[in-house]
Amino acid sequence: MLSIYAALLRDAAETPGKTAVSDDAASLTRRGFVARIFGLAHALPESARVVGLLAPNGVDWAAAQLACAFAGKTLVPLPTFFSAAQLAHVVRDAAVDHVWAAESMLGRVAEAGLPVIALRPRDEASEVACGDGFRQIIYTSGTTGQPKGVRHGARQIAWSTQALAKATAASGQDCYLSVLPLAMLLETICAVFIPALVGGTVHFATALSEAVGRGAPSGLADAFDQINPTASALVPNLLRAWVGELARSGKRAPQRLRFVAVGGAPVPTATAEAAWRVGVPVHEGYGLSECCSVVALNRIGERRPGAVGRPLDGLEVRIVNGEIVVDGPSVMSGYVGDPERVGPWRTGDLGSIDEDGCLRVLGRRDNVIVASSGRNVSPEWIETMLLADPRILQCALVEDGDGALAVVLIPSLFGAEWFARASHDEVAELTRRACAEAPDYAKPARHVVAPLGDALAAQLLTANGRVRRKEAAAFARANARALAANDA
Repeated sequence: MLSIYAALLRDAAETPGKTAVSDDAASLTRRGFVARIFGLAHALPESARVVGLLAPNGVDWAAAQLACAFAGKTLVPLPTFFSAAQLAHVVRDAAVDHVWAAESMLGRVAEAGLPVIALRPRDEASEVACGDGFRQIIYTSGTTGQPKGVRHGARQIAWSTQALAKATAASGQDCYLSVLPLAMLLETICAVFIPALVGGTVHFATALSEAVGRGAPSGLADAFDQINPTASALVPNLLRAWVGELARSGKRAPQRLRFVAVGGAPVPTATAEAAWRVGVPVHEGYGLSECCSVVALNRIGERRPGAVGRPLDGLEVRIVNGEIVVDGPSVMSGYVGDPERVGPWRTGDLGSIDEDGCLRVLGRRDNVIVASSGRNVSPEWIETMLLADPRILQCALVEDGDGALAVVLIPSLFGAEWFARASHDEVAELTRRACAEAPDYAKPARHVVAPLGDALAAQLLTANGRVRRKEAAAFARANARALAANDA
Protein backbone atom coordinates (compact mmCIF):
# COMPACT_ATOMS: atom_id res chain seq x y z
CA MET A 1 0.00 0.00 0.00
CA LEU A 2 2.96 2.36 0.44
CA SER A 3 3.24 3.05 -3.30
CA ILE A 4 -0.46 3.97 -3.53
CA TYR A 5 -0.25 6.08 -0.36
CA ALA A 6 2.81 7.96 -1.66
CA ALA A 7 1.18 8.55 -5.06
CA LEU A 8 -1.93 10.07 -3.46
CA LEU A 9 0.12 12.45 -1.29
CA ARG A 10 2.36 13.44 -4.19
CA ASP A 11 -0.55 14.20 -6.52
CA ALA A 12 -2.40 16.14 -3.81
CA ALA A 13 0.69 18.31 -3.31
CA GLU A 14 1.55 18.84 -7.00
CA THR A 15 -1.96 19.34 -8.47
CA PRO A 16 -4.25 19.88 -5.47
CA GLY A 17 -7.13 21.37 -7.46
CA LYS A 18 -7.50 18.58 -10.02
CA THR A 19 -10.64 16.47 -9.64
CA ALA A 20 -9.90 13.07 -8.14
CA VAL A 21 -13.32 11.51 -7.56
CA SER A 22 -16.97 12.34 -8.13
CA ASP A 23 -20.36 10.68 -7.89
CA ASP A 24 -23.99 11.56 -8.52
CA ALA A 25 -23.97 14.06 -5.63
CA ALA A 26 -20.41 15.18 -4.88
CA SER A 27 -16.96 15.90 -6.28
CA LEU A 28 -13.59 16.10 -4.54
CA THR A 29 -10.26 17.50 -5.67
CA ARG A 30 -7.09 15.56 -5.04
CA ARG A 31 -6.41 17.57 -1.88
CA GLY A 32 -10.02 17.15 -0.79
CA PHE A 33 -9.97 13.41 -1.42
CA VAL A 34 -6.84 12.92 0.70
CA ALA A 35 -8.43 15.02 3.46
CA ARG A 36 -11.56 12.84 3.28
CA ILE A 37 -9.45 9.66 3.52
CA PHE A 38 -7.56 11.01 6.54
CA GLY A 39 -10.79 12.18 8.18
CA LEU A 40 -12.43 8.78 7.84
CA ALA A 41 -9.27 7.03 9.06
CA HIS A 42 -9.30 9.23 12.20
CA ALA A 43 -12.98 8.31 12.70
CA LEU A 44 -12.12 4.61 13.00
CA PRO A 45 -11.89 3.56 16.65
CA GLU A 46 -8.78 1.69 17.73
CA SER A 47 -10.98 -1.26 18.69
CA ALA A 48 -12.16 -1.68 15.08
CA ARG A 49 -10.16 -4.55 13.65
CA VAL A 50 -12.52 -6.11 11.09
CA VAL A 51 -14.70 -3.44 9.49
CA GLY A 52 -17.75 -4.17 7.35
CA LEU A 53 -18.55 -1.51 4.75
CA LEU A 54 -22.16 -1.17 3.61
CA ALA A 55 -22.72 1.75 1.26
CA PRO A 56 -23.59 2.51 -2.35
CA ASN A 57 -20.85 3.30 -4.85
CA GLY A 58 -19.52 6.78 -4.36
CA VAL A 59 -16.86 9.15 -3.14
CA ASP A 60 -17.20 8.12 0.51
CA TRP A 61 -17.06 4.39 -0.29
CA ALA A 62 -13.72 4.94 -2.07
CA ALA A 63 -12.39 7.12 0.76
CA ALA A 64 -13.44 4.56 3.38
CA GLN A 65 -11.74 1.78 1.40
CA LEU A 66 -8.44 3.67 1.35
CA ALA A 67 -8.82 4.80 4.97
CA CYS A 68 -9.05 1.16 6.06
CA ALA A 69 -6.10 0.23 3.86
CA PHE A 70 -3.82 2.93 5.25
CA ALA A 71 -4.97 2.33 8.85
CA GLY A 72 -4.05 -1.37 8.54
CA LYS A 73 -7.58 -2.67 9.16
CA THR A 74 -9.33 -5.71 7.68
CA LEU A 75 -12.11 -4.53 5.37
CA VAL A 76 -15.15 -6.63 4.46
CA PRO A 77 -17.25 -5.02 1.69
CA LEU A 78 -20.93 -5.82 2.25
CA PRO A 79 -22.76 -5.93 -1.09
CA THR A 80 -25.88 -3.78 -0.98
CA PHE A 81 -27.66 -6.38 -3.14
CA PHE A 82 -27.14 -9.18 -0.58
CA SER A 83 -30.19 -10.38 1.33
CA ALA A 84 -30.46 -9.87 5.09
CA ALA A 85 -29.58 -13.55 5.61
CA GLN A 86 -26.50 -13.27 3.39
CA LEU A 87 -25.32 -10.13 5.18
CA ALA A 88 -25.79 -11.80 8.57
CA HIS A 89 -23.77 -14.79 7.38
CA VAL A 90 -20.91 -12.58 6.14
CA VAL A 91 -20.79 -10.59 9.39
CA ARG A 92 -20.59 -13.79 11.45
CA ASP A 93 -18.24 -15.65 9.14
CA ALA A 94 -15.69 -12.85 8.84
CA ALA A 95 -15.91 -11.93 12.54
CA VAL A 96 -16.81 -8.33 11.69
CA ASP A 97 -16.58 -6.20 14.85
CA HIS A 98 -17.69 -2.81 13.47
CA VAL A 99 -19.92 -1.89 10.54
CA TRP A 100 -19.37 1.30 8.56
CA ALA A 101 -22.71 2.13 6.93
CA ALA A 102 -24.14 4.90 4.80
CA GLU A 103 -26.92 6.92 6.42
CA SER A 104 -29.47 5.32 4.09
CA MET A 105 -28.42 1.82 5.16
CA LEU A 106 -28.11 2.15 8.93
CA GLY A 107 -31.38 0.27 9.36
CA ARG A 108 -30.03 -2.78 7.52
CA VAL A 109 -27.30 -3.34 10.10
CA ALA A 110 -29.19 -2.32 13.25
CA GLU A 111 -30.10 -5.93 14.04
CA ALA A 112 -26.52 -7.18 13.81
CA GLY A 113 -25.82 -6.11 17.38
CA LEU A 114 -22.45 -4.60 16.42
CA PRO A 115 -21.06 -1.09 16.83
CA VAL A 116 -22.16 0.91 13.79
CA ILE A 117 -20.17 3.83 12.41
CA ALA A 118 -22.19 6.20 10.23
CA LEU A 119 -20.32 6.88 6.99
CA ARG A 120 -20.48 10.67 7.08
CA PRO A 121 -18.18 13.10 5.23
CA ARG A 122 -15.31 14.10 7.49
CA ASP A 123 -12.19 15.90 6.31
CA GLU A 124 -8.93 16.06 8.25
CA ALA A 125 -5.67 17.76 7.35
CA SER A 126 -3.45 15.80 9.72
CA GLU A 127 -1.91 12.78 8.06
CA VAL A 128 -2.47 9.17 8.93
CA ALA A 129 0.65 7.07 8.67
CA CYS A 130 0.35 4.11 6.31
CA GLY A 131 0.23 1.12 8.64
CA ASP A 132 0.78 -2.57 8.14
CA GLY A 133 -1.72 -5.38 8.30
CA PHE A 134 -4.33 -4.34 5.74
CA ARG A 135 -6.43 -7.24 4.52
CA GLN A 136 -9.62 -7.47 2.52
CA ILE A 137 -12.19 -10.26 2.59
CA ILE A 138 -14.37 -10.58 -0.49
CA TYR A 139 -17.66 -12.46 -0.53
CA THR A 140 -19.42 -13.40 -3.72
CA SER A 141 -23.06 -14.43 -3.88
CA GLY A 142 -22.09 -17.74 -5.45
CA THR A 143 -24.18 -20.12 -7.52
CA THR A 144 -24.55 -22.66 -4.70
CA GLY A 145 -24.60 -22.47 -0.91
CA GLN A 146 -23.65 -19.61 1.38
CA PRO A 147 -21.23 -16.88 0.24
CA LYS A 148 -17.61 -17.85 0.86
CA GLY A 149 -14.99 -15.38 2.06
CA VAL A 150 -11.73 -14.99 0.11
CA ARG A 151 -8.82 -13.42 2.01
CA HIS A 152 -6.39 -11.04 0.33
CA GLY A 153 -3.58 -9.14 1.97
CA ALA A 154 -1.98 -5.85 1.04
CA ARG A 155 0.64 -7.75 -0.96
CA GLN A 156 -1.84 -9.40 -3.30
CA ILE A 157 -3.91 -6.26 -3.84
CA ALA A 158 -0.92 -3.96 -4.37
CA TRP A 159 0.65 -6.41 -6.82
CA SER A 160 -2.58 -6.85 -8.77
CA THR A 161 -3.07 -3.08 -8.90
CA GLN A 162 0.39 -2.56 -10.39
CA ALA A 163 0.06 -5.45 -12.85
CA LEU A 164 -3.40 -4.47 -14.06
CA ALA A 165 -2.43 -0.79 -14.39
CA LYS A 166 0.42 -1.88 -16.65
CA ALA A 167 -1.74 -4.27 -18.70
CA THR A 168 -4.38 -1.60 -19.33
CA ALA A 169 -1.85 1.21 -19.91
CA ALA A 170 -3.57 3.26 -17.17
CA SER A 171 -2.27 6.80 -16.63
CA GLY A 172 -3.03 10.11 -14.99
CA GLN A 173 -4.87 11.16 -18.15
CA ASP A 174 -7.56 8.54 -17.58
CA CYS A 175 -11.13 9.21 -16.53
CA TYR A 176 -12.65 5.96 -15.29
CA LEU A 177 -16.42 5.41 -15.17
CA SER A 178 -17.44 3.03 -12.38
CA VAL A 179 -20.73 1.19 -12.91
CA LEU A 180 -20.07 -2.19 -11.28
CA PRO A 181 -20.74 -2.48 -7.53
CA LEU A 182 -17.60 -1.66 -5.53
CA ALA A 183 -18.14 -4.76 -3.40
CA MET A 184 -16.77 -6.66 -6.43
CA LEU A 185 -13.00 -7.02 -6.13
CA LEU A 186 -12.45 -6.18 -9.81
CA GLU A 187 -14.18 -2.83 -9.38
CA THR A 188 -12.32 -2.08 -6.14
CA ILE A 189 -9.02 -2.46 -8.00
CA CYS A 190 -10.09 -0.69 -11.19
CA ALA A 191 -12.03 2.20 -9.64
CA VAL A 192 -10.18 2.83 -6.37
CA PHE A 193 -6.64 1.48 -6.31
CA ILE A 194 -5.50 1.98 -9.92
CA PRO A 195 -6.68 5.62 -10.20
CA ALA A 196 -5.07 6.35 -6.82
CA LEU A 197 -1.81 4.82 -8.04
CA VAL A 198 -1.63 6.54 -11.44
CA GLY A 199 -3.39 9.80 -10.57
CA GLY A 200 -6.47 9.27 -12.72
CA THR A 201 -9.98 10.62 -12.25
CA VAL A 202 -12.99 8.46 -11.31
CA HIS A 203 -16.72 9.03 -11.56
CA PHE A 204 -18.98 6.68 -9.60
CA ALA A 205 -22.38 6.33 -11.28
CA THR A 206 -24.13 5.69 -7.97
CA ALA A 207 -27.72 5.12 -9.09
CA LEU A 208 -26.67 3.08 -12.11
CA SER A 209 -24.41 0.80 -10.05
CA GLU A 210 -27.26 0.15 -7.61
CA ALA A 211 -29.47 -0.83 -10.56
CA VAL A 212 -26.67 -3.09 -11.81
CA GLY A 213 -26.57 -4.80 -8.40
CA ARG A 214 -30.33 -5.41 -8.61
CA GLY A 215 -29.94 -6.91 -12.09
CA ALA A 216 -31.98 -4.21 -13.84
CA PRO A 217 -29.56 -1.76 -15.46
CA SER A 218 -30.57 0.85 -18.00
CA GLY A 219 -29.16 4.17 -19.13
CA LEU A 220 -25.62 2.95 -19.77
CA ALA A 221 -25.35 4.85 -23.04
CA ASP A 222 -26.45 8.08 -21.35
CA ALA A 223 -23.96 7.61 -18.51
CA PHE A 224 -21.05 7.08 -20.90
CA ASP A 225 -22.11 10.07 -23.00
CA GLN A 226 -22.40 12.33 -19.97
CA ILE A 227 -19.08 11.41 -18.32
CA ASN A 228 -17.10 10.81 -21.55
CA PRO A 229 -14.61 8.45 -19.86
CA THR A 230 -11.48 6.86 -21.24
CA ALA A 231 -11.89 3.51 -19.46
CA SER A 232 -14.37 1.27 -17.66
CA ALA A 233 -14.98 -2.36 -16.70
CA LEU A 234 -18.14 -4.34 -17.40
CA VAL A 235 -19.58 -7.83 -17.22
CA PRO A 236 -20.98 -9.34 -20.46
CA ASN A 237 -24.63 -8.63 -19.61
CA LEU A 238 -23.87 -4.93 -19.19
CA LEU A 239 -21.91 -4.85 -22.42
CA ARG A 240 -24.83 -6.38 -24.27
CA ALA A 241 -27.26 -3.91 -22.70
CA TRP A 242 -25.06 -0.95 -23.64
CA VAL A 243 -24.50 -2.16 -27.20
CA GLY A 244 -28.25 -2.67 -27.54
CA GLU A 245 -28.95 0.88 -26.37
CA LEU A 246 -26.43 2.28 -28.84
CA ALA A 247 -27.79 0.19 -31.71
CA ARG A 248 -31.39 1.25 -31.07
CA SER A 249 -30.48 4.94 -30.83
CA GLY A 250 -28.07 4.93 -33.76
CA LYS A 251 -25.33 6.39 -31.56
CA ARG A 252 -21.72 5.42 -30.92
CA ALA A 253 -19.63 5.18 -27.77
CA PRO A 254 -17.60 8.26 -26.75
CA GLN A 255 -14.68 8.77 -29.09
CA ARG A 256 -12.05 9.14 -26.38
CA LEU A 257 -12.97 5.79 -24.78
CA ARG A 258 -9.80 3.70 -25.14
CA PHE A 259 -10.26 0.58 -22.99
CA VAL A 260 -13.24 -1.40 -21.72
CA ALA A 261 -12.35 -4.54 -19.80
CA VAL A 262 -15.04 -7.24 -19.85
CA GLY A 263 -14.95 -10.37 -17.71
CA GLY A 264 -16.79 -12.41 -15.13
CA ALA A 265 -18.32 -14.71 -17.77
CA PRO A 266 -17.67 -15.67 -21.40
CA VAL A 267 -18.14 -12.86 -23.92
CA PRO A 268 -19.88 -14.08 -27.10
CA THR A 269 -17.74 -13.24 -30.12
CA ALA A 270 -20.76 -11.75 -31.88
CA THR A 271 -21.37 -9.44 -28.92
CA ALA A 272 -17.75 -8.27 -28.88
CA GLU A 273 -17.81 -7.65 -32.64
CA ALA A 274 -21.05 -5.69 -32.34
CA ALA A 275 -19.46 -3.61 -29.57
CA TRP A 276 -16.42 -2.72 -31.68
CA ARG A 277 -18.74 -1.68 -34.53
CA VAL A 278 -20.35 0.97 -32.32
CA GLY A 279 -17.04 2.19 -30.92
CA VAL A 280 -16.75 0.19 -27.70
CA PRO A 281 -13.10 -0.98 -27.38
CA VAL A 282 -13.78 -4.34 -25.74
CA HIS A 283 -10.86 -6.26 -24.21
CA GLU A 284 -11.90 -9.61 -22.80
CA GLY A 285 -10.27 -10.90 -19.63
CA TYR A 286 -10.42 -13.79 -17.20
CA GLY A 287 -10.02 -14.05 -13.48
CA LEU A 288 -11.47 -15.21 -10.21
CA SER A 289 -11.60 -13.92 -6.65
CA GLU A 290 -9.11 -16.54 -5.46
CA CYS A 291 -6.48 -14.96 -7.75
CA CYS A 292 -7.29 -11.33 -6.86
CA SER A 293 -9.75 -10.97 -9.72
CA VAL A 294 -7.67 -10.79 -12.92
CA VAL A 295 -5.45 -13.56 -14.30
CA ALA A 296 -5.30 -12.78 -18.03
CA LEU A 297 -6.34 -9.87 -20.23
CA ASN A 298 -6.28 -8.82 -23.87
CA ARG A 299 -3.96 -5.84 -24.21
CA ILE A 300 -4.37 -2.86 -26.53
CA GLY A 301 -3.25 -3.82 -30.02
CA GLU A 302 -3.00 -7.51 -29.09
CA ARG A 303 -6.64 -8.50 -28.77
CA ARG A 304 -7.45 -12.06 -29.82
CA PRO A 305 -11.21 -12.64 -30.40
CA GLY A 306 -12.44 -15.68 -28.50
CA ALA A 307 -9.46 -15.59 -26.14
CA VAL A 308 -8.89 -13.78 -22.85
CA GLY A 309 -5.34 -12.66 -23.63
CA ARG A 310 -2.01 -13.34 -22.02
CA PRO A 311 -1.59 -13.79 -18.26
CA LEU A 312 -0.59 -10.72 -16.29
CA ASP A 313 3.18 -10.28 -16.18
CA GLY A 314 4.50 -12.22 -13.21
CA LEU A 315 1.80 -14.90 -13.13
CA GLU A 316 2.44 -18.49 -14.20
CA VAL A 317 -0.55 -20.12 -15.86
CA ARG A 318 -0.46 -23.79 -16.85
CA ILE A 319 -2.97 -26.31 -18.15
CA VAL A 320 -2.89 -29.51 -16.07
CA ASN A 321 -5.18 -32.30 -17.30
CA GLY A 322 -7.26 -29.67 -19.04
CA GLU A 323 -7.58 -27.46 -15.93
CA ILE A 324 -6.26 -23.90 -15.59
CA VAL A 325 -3.72 -23.67 -12.75
CA VAL A 326 -2.43 -20.27 -11.57
CA ASP A 327 0.66 -19.52 -9.50
CA GLY A 328 2.11 -16.18 -8.46
CA PRO A 329 1.79 -13.20 -6.13
CA SER A 330 -1.95 -12.63 -6.61
CA VAL A 331 -3.10 -16.06 -5.36
CA MET A 332 -5.22 -15.68 -2.23
CA SER A 333 -4.11 -16.23 1.36
CA GLY A 334 -6.99 -18.67 1.82
CA TYR A 335 -10.70 -18.84 2.59
CA VAL A 336 -12.05 -17.48 5.86
CA GLY A 337 -11.61 -20.12 8.54
CA ASP A 338 -8.86 -21.96 6.67
CA PRO A 339 -5.13 -21.78 7.47
CA GLU A 340 -2.82 -19.57 5.42
CA ARG A 341 -2.00 -21.22 2.13
CA VAL A 342 0.83 -20.93 -0.40
CA GLY A 343 1.40 -22.38 -3.83
CA PRO A 344 -0.57 -22.69 -7.07
CA TRP A 345 -4.36 -22.51 -7.31
CA ARG A 346 -6.33 -25.08 -9.25
CA THR A 347 -9.13 -22.93 -10.65
CA GLY A 348 -11.63 -25.62 -11.62
CA ASP A 349 -11.87 -23.96 -15.05
CA LEU A 350 -11.05 -25.80 -18.25
CA GLY A 351 -8.83 -24.06 -20.77
CA SER A 352 -6.05 -24.08 -23.31
CA ILE A 353 -3.08 -21.89 -24.18
CA ASP A 354 -2.18 -21.23 -27.81
CA GLU A 355 1.25 -20.88 -29.38
CA ASP A 356 1.30 -17.13 -28.64
CA GLY A 357 0.57 -17.61 -24.95
CA CYS A 358 -3.08 -16.53 -25.15
CA LEU A 359 -5.45 -18.25 -22.78
CA ARG A 360 -8.83 -19.64 -23.84
CA VAL A 361 -11.39 -20.60 -21.21
CA LEU A 362 -13.63 -23.55 -22.06
CA GLY A 363 -15.93 -23.72 -19.03
CA ARG A 364 -16.09 -25.10 -15.50
CA ARG A 365 -14.97 -28.66 -14.88
CA ASP A 366 -17.86 -29.18 -12.43
CA ASN A 367 -20.41 -28.00 -15.00
CA VAL A 368 -19.56 -30.56 -17.69
CA ILE A 369 -22.63 -32.58 -18.74
CA VAL A 370 -22.38 -36.15 -20.00
CA ALA A 371 -24.96 -36.22 -22.81
CA SER A 372 -27.00 -39.29 -23.67
CA SER A 373 -24.54 -39.86 -26.54
CA GLY A 374 -21.79 -40.36 -23.97
CA ARG A 375 -20.04 -37.16 -25.09
CA ASN A 376 -18.94 -34.46 -22.65
CA VAL A 377 -20.51 -31.04 -23.17
CA SER A 378 -19.34 -27.82 -21.50
CA PRO A 379 -22.58 -25.87 -21.09
CA GLU A 380 -20.78 -22.51 -21.30
CA TRP A 381 -19.88 -23.35 -24.91
CA ILE A 382 -23.54 -23.54 -25.96
CA GLU A 383 -24.66 -20.76 -23.64
CA THR A 384 -22.18 -18.33 -25.17
CA MET A 385 -23.71 -19.02 -28.59
CA LEU A 386 -27.20 -18.28 -27.27
CA LEU A 387 -26.16 -15.16 -25.37
CA ALA A 388 -25.05 -13.54 -28.62
CA ASP A 389 -28.78 -12.86 -29.15
CA PRO A 390 -29.68 -9.61 -27.29
CA ARG A 391 -33.16 -10.97 -26.56
CA ILE A 392 -31.66 -13.40 -24.04
CA LEU A 393 -30.53 -12.07 -20.65
CA GLN A 394 -29.25 -15.37 -19.28
CA CYS A 395 -29.52 -19.05 -20.08
CA ALA A 396 -28.47 -22.43 -18.74
CA LEU A 397 -27.88 -25.67 -20.60
CA VAL A 398 -28.97 -28.55 -18.35
CA GLU A 399 -29.72 -32.26 -18.46
CA ASP A 400 -33.48 -32.68 -18.31
CA GLY A 401 -33.57 -35.89 -16.27
CA ASP A 402 -33.98 -38.24 -19.23
CA GLY A 403 -30.46 -37.80 -20.55
CA ALA A 404 -31.47 -35.13 -23.08
CA LEU A 405 -30.17 -31.55 -23.14
CA ALA A 406 -32.51 -28.66 -22.45
CA VAL A 407 -31.88 -24.94 -22.29
CA VAL A 408 -33.56 -22.55 -19.87
CA LEU A 409 -33.91 -19.13 -21.49
CA ILE A 410 -34.40 -15.95 -19.44
CA PRO A 411 -35.48 -13.05 -21.69
CA SER A 412 -33.80 -9.66 -21.43
CA LEU A 413 -35.81 -6.47 -20.95
CA PHE A 414 -35.27 -5.86 -24.65
CA GLY A 415 -36.46 -9.37 -25.60
CA ALA A 416 -39.32 -9.81 -23.12
CA GLU A 417 -41.99 -8.60 -25.56
CA TRP A 418 -40.73 -10.87 -28.36
CA PHE A 419 -40.73 -13.94 -26.11
CA ALA A 420 -44.21 -13.09 -24.79
CA ARG A 421 -45.72 -13.26 -28.27
CA ALA A 422 -43.42 -15.88 -29.86
CA SER A 423 -44.71 -19.37 -30.49
CA HIS A 424 -42.95 -22.49 -29.27
CA ASP A 425 -41.66 -23.15 -32.79
CA GLU A 426 -40.33 -19.60 -33.13
CA VAL A 427 -38.31 -19.92 -29.92
CA ALA A 428 -37.09 -23.35 -31.05
CA GLU A 429 -35.93 -21.77 -34.31
CA LEU A 430 -34.07 -19.09 -32.35
CA THR A 431 -32.15 -21.77 -30.43
CA ARG A 432 -31.47 -23.76 -33.60
CA ARG A 433 -30.00 -20.75 -35.39
CA ALA A 434 -27.94 -19.69 -32.37
CA CYS A 435 -26.46 -23.19 -31.97
CA ALA A 436 -26.06 -23.96 -35.68
CA GLU A 437 -22.27 -24.32 -35.43
CA ALA A 438 -22.42 -26.79 -32.53
CA PRO A 439 -22.31 -30.55 -33.20
CA ASP A 440 -25.63 -32.33 -32.94
CA TYR A 441 -24.75 -34.09 -29.67
CA ALA A 442 -24.26 -30.70 -27.93
CA LYS A 443 -27.42 -28.97 -29.19
CA PRO A 444 -30.37 -28.61 -26.80
CA ALA A 445 -33.27 -30.89 -27.67
CA ARG A 446 -35.83 -28.57 -26.12
CA HIS A 447 -36.16 -25.19 -24.45
CA VAL A 448 -37.91 -23.68 -21.44
CA VAL A 449 -38.63 -19.94 -21.25
CA ALA A 450 -38.48 -18.39 -17.78
CA PRO A 451 -39.59 -14.73 -17.81
CA LEU A 452 -37.46 -12.63 -15.46
CA GLY A 453 -40.15 -12.50 -12.77
CA ASP A 454 -40.53 -16.28 -12.82
CA ALA A 455 -36.75 -16.73 -12.84
CA LEU A 456 -36.36 -14.54 -9.76
CA ALA A 457 -39.23 -16.28 -7.97
CA ALA A 458 -37.64 -19.67 -8.69
CA GLN A 459 -34.24 -18.32 -7.57
CA LEU A 460 -32.64 -19.16 -10.90
CA LEU A 461 -30.30 -16.14 -10.60
CA THR A 462 -27.84 -15.09 -7.95
CA ALA A 463 -28.01 -11.56 -6.57
CA ASN A 464 -25.46 -10.42 -9.15
CA GLY A 465 -27.20 -12.08 -12.10
CA ARG A 466 -25.41 -15.40 -12.55
CA VAL A 467 -27.39 -18.58 -13.21
CA ARG A 468 -27.85 -21.14 -10.46
CA ARG A 469 -27.46 -24.34 -12.42
CA LYS A 470 -29.01 -26.70 -9.88
CA GLU A 471 -32.14 -24.57 -9.68
CA ALA A 472 -32.25 -24.14 -13.47
CA ALA A 473 -32.10 -27.91 -13.95
CA ALA A 474 -34.92 -28.40 -11.44
CA PHE A 475 -36.97 -25.71 -13.21
CA ALA A 476 -36.49 -27.44 -16.57
CA ARG A 477 -37.47 -30.83 -15.16
CA ALA A 478 -40.57 -29.44 -13.44
CA ASN A 479 -41.57 -27.81 -16.73
CA ALA A 480 -41.15 -31.12 -18.52
CA ARG A 481 -43.38 -32.87 -15.98
CA ALA A 482 -46.02 -30.16 -16.31
CA LEU A 483 -46.03 -30.48 -20.10
CA ALA A 484 -46.31 -34.25 -19.88
CA ALA A 485 -49.26 -33.96 -17.46
CA ASN A 486 -51.01 -31.50 -19.77
CA ASP A 487 -50.45 -33.77 -22.76
CA ALA A 488 -51.93 -36.67 -20.84
